[in-house]
Amino acid sequence: MSQKIILAGGSGFLGQALAQHFKASGDEVVVLTRSPARANGDARFVQWNGKTSGAWTRELDGATAVVNLSGRSVDCRYTPVNRQEIMDSRVLPTRALGEAIARCGQPPRAWLNAATATIYQHSLERANDEATGAIGGTAAAKDEFSVEVAQAWEAAFDQARTPATRHVTLRLAMVLGLGRNSVFPVLRRLARFGLGGAMGGGRQFVSWIHVADFCRAIEWLIARDDLAGPVNLVAPNPLTNREMMRAFREVCGAPFGLPATRWMLEVGAFLLRTETELMIKSRRVVPGRLLAAGFEFRF
Repeated sequence: MSQKIILAGGSGFLGQALAQHFKASGDEVVVLTRSPARANGDARFVQWNGKTSGAWTRELDGATAVVNLSGRSVDCRYTPVNRQEIMDSRVLPTRALGEAIARCGQPPRAWLNAATATIYQHSLERANDEATGAIGGTAAAKDEFSVEVAQAWEAAFDQARTPATRHVTLRLAMVLGLGRNSVFPVLRRLARFGLGGAMGGGRQFVSWIHVADFCRAIEWLIARDDLAGPVNLVAPNPLTNREMMRAFREVCGAPFGLPATRWMLEVGAFLLRTETELMIKSRRVVPGRLLAAGFEFRF
């Protein structure tokens, strides 16, 4: 049976992958975007600003599911202006969707809202799952702001009064694919240029998920009426940074990779206008609920 899937903020890498995935299954896909001119054959694009109601709200009535992927990139320096934009781009669309769904005559059956696995504490030893994972920032990982955003994002979702719609919080790790804005091409380029060594000692864990498993998990969660609340969208086996960069070097046929010390990362992050937290925080996160419910990873 054909479904109607709403992808809010779905014009980026993840939204395009999901649009292709659901279109291939014969579903109707509607992308809510600030840039409807970028439409393609996989979806119907509808204008929204992620803040206020408008004609876009009619698309939600009778939809099977809403998947909210809104949020500007965190690959930037955390200046006061960027911090506010990062926060607002996550919290405001979540609130706007909640208000629109609450007014629906026939609300969507499910609402899957993007979140981040960064909400868990920096951990070199303990694996964080949904039931026992520790939440909070760590000064050594420079992640206090990111955790603050993660908690505000989830709070906005939890506060939405939409009792007829099942809520699923998608605690996402980095999604590996070839699309624009994926980190995979960046890491592959570093390896090819001989810069694919361990970063900041390499002991920090990297949680990740393949884009194909990401799309399959979203489809699976929409179909599972018995699952609600936080779900870690990560592969079962997080790697250390050292192990991951070794894998990239092997795939790229790179004979060596220069390591980067912490001070080198600080300099590089400043020059590239990004933050070292993205490289030094240990995100040792595992998909407890997906595995317990029977989801099978292919990667």
